[in-house]
Amino acid sequence: MSPDPQETQGDVLTEPLQKTERPRMFKVLLHNDDYTTMEFVVGILQRVFNKSLPQATRIMLSVHNQGVGVAGIFTAEVAETKIETVRSMAQADGFPLKCSMEPE
Repeated sequence: MSPDPQETQGDVLTEPLQKTERPRMFKVLLHNDDYTTMEFVVGILQRVFNKSLPQATRIMLSVHNQGVGVAGIFTAEVAETKIETVRSMAQADGFPLKCSMEPE
């Protein structure tokens, strides 16, 4: 008696394919305040979010002019880590820079 064709294909045991879902993504936002310098925000965007100087400047101006700017879009774990890094760096330099995340 031969094996069931659904269980084997040649000598390889086959399993049903599993669907994988893309992880939920989150926007990391920087919020404007009256104390954090523009230079500090640009530096954060370059060091933490790997933005070029022109990109960082554009985002910083969005924060300054519109009150908020998107620093990047990440999975929840990466977004949380970036937010904590920004908070630590801002606190160490005496700035109240607020950073948050929201679903994309």
